[in-house]
Parts: sequence; structure tokens; C-alpha cells
Amino acid sequence: MTRWLVGRTAQAAATFAVAILLLFVLMRIAPGDPLSRLVGDRGFSAEEIAALKARFGLDQPLTAQFRTFLAGAFRGDLGVSIEHYPERVTGLLASRLPATLLLGGTVLLLNFTLGVWLGVRQAVRRGSRFDRWTTRLALAGYATPSFWLGLVLVAFLSLRWRLFPAGQMSDPLLTADAGALERALDLLHHLVLPAATLSLTSIALTMRHQRAALLAVFRQDYVTAARARGLPERRVLWNHAWRNTLMPMITLLGLWLPILVSGSVFVEAVFNWPGLGSLAASAIAARDYPVLLGTAMLVSGAVILGGLLADIGYALVDPRARPA
Repeated sequence: MTRWLVGRTAQAAATFAVAILLLFVLMRIAPGDPLSRLVGDRGFSAEEIAALKARFGLDQPLTAQFRTFLAGAFRGDLGVSIEHYPERVTGLLASRLPATLLLGGTVLLLNFTLGVWLGVRQAVRRGSRFDRWTTRLALAGYATPSFWLGLVLVAFLSLRWRLFPAGQMSDPLLTADAGALERALDLLHHLVLPAATLSLTSIALTMRHQRAALLAVFRQDYVTAARARGLPERRVLWNHAWRNTLMPMITLLGLWLPILVSGSVFVEAVFNWPGLGSLAASAIAARDYPVLLGTAMLVSGAVILGGLLADIGYALVDPRARPA
């Protein structure tokens, strides 16, 4: 087991290294000038533009830029932001990461509590009115673009009915002497709409996976045997059936794990949520290579980590998946 874990971790590290190389090259060869927004119509001379390129290392060959980037990355330094100069990229990412972790963690919690519960109820009541209507509503939410749903929620729940804030993470009028409880309630008040937007557009996937996995288990012989022994249906459901649906749910959790660090670019932009998604959106518009590469590295690392943790989860849950 230890040998397999070391090998699987080394494979994940190699994948991450290849991903960094591809991200770096693709960003550099994409059309556009990262200094165009910085220079604008200010009438900089050729010498001043050359000095700007030298400041950000854009005057070096691509291989030299990559070596400089790797040397800094090994020291925990991802360079200086072009758009937010002279701020360091690591500082920008660190300041935005907690907001994205809060939003992504809330969405994951809703997806894998409410989504699993609804999927179980659908499977138990297969073909019922509850099953049909929850399936229709969930699939309608899944087919709805998240940015459009966010705009609709803002239009009705914020602008028309004034139930929730339209954006930001906290009330700018909140006084400095506000207590911890007041600040927490204000944060939750601002969190409702972006978390609901992401959850409503994604919970269908969890529901359908749970429903399909549980219906497949219901057809197994050991479930039929448990019912034939006269066990209560609740015990058959949770002790014999549901625990054997964990494998596909672990896969789904591994796929959803990157939302912890990526959030949603569109949803964060709609609600002006100060997370990594909105930072990445502004970096794309400004061609801010260092910030864009830093956010892409975090997302890539989360994707690879999700796959690694899913494989480890398989081995822990199902002895048949453990290496010999």
C-alpha cells in the first residue's frame, strides 16, 4: 500500500509539472500584449516600453522566462502582478483564497448533503411524483447558465424585493466596532445568493449519481437477501445499500474538489465576490501573465489532488481496489 501511494503521488507530481509547462507556454503564445492595458494611450516612448518589458522579464526568451519562473516558484515566489504592480502574486492569491474557499466549501457542503439526501429519496420513491418533479427541477437548474441565474436572483431577490445584498462579501457600512456575531451574520447574508446560484446549477449531478448508484445496488442479490430475512427497510437502505454507493460518490467528490479553489469566474463576477474567480477574470482581461498562471496552477493542483484523493478513497472504502 505504501509503495502504491508513493508511486501514485509521484505520478500526480509529474502530471502537475507537465500542466505547469503547458500553461506557461500556452499563455505566452496566445495573442495579445500584456502591457497594452498598462500603457494605454499614455504615449510612452519606445525606451519606456522597453524598460517596462525588462521590469517584468518580457524581454527575455521564452526558455529564460520559464527558468526564472521555476526558480521563483520553488522559493514560493510567483512574481509580480502586471495589473496590480508592485503587489506580489502570492500575496494576491493569499488574500483572495479565503473568500473562494468559503464559497466553494459551502457549495460542496450543500451538494453532498442535500444532493445525496435527495438522490436517496428519489431512489427509494422511484417513479413517484416526488421523483419526477425533483428530477425536472434539478435538470432545469443544471441546464441553466450560472451567470444568468445569478443575474435573475439579483434582479428579484436583491433589487426588487431587497431580501439579500446584490454583491460583495460584507456590508461597507458595517462599523468597525461590530461584534463577531454581527459580522458572521452579515457574511452569511452576503453568501446566500452566490452559494445558491452555484448549488442550484450543480446539485442535479450529485442527485442523479446517487439515485443511479442506489438503484443499481437495490438490484443486487445481497439486498434481496437482506429483505428476505425480514430486516427493516431503513436498515436495508443505510446498512446494506447506501454504504455500497460510496465509490461513485467519491469519484464525484474528487471531480468537485477543484471548486474549493476555483469557485466560479462568472458567479464571482456577477456578485463581485472577492475570490480567485474574479481575480482570474480581471487577469484574463489585463493579460496579467503572473496572476493568470498563479490561479491556473492552483486550479490544476486542485484537479490533480482531487483525483489522487479519490484513488486513496477507493482503497480505503473498497478492499478490492487496494493494490496487492
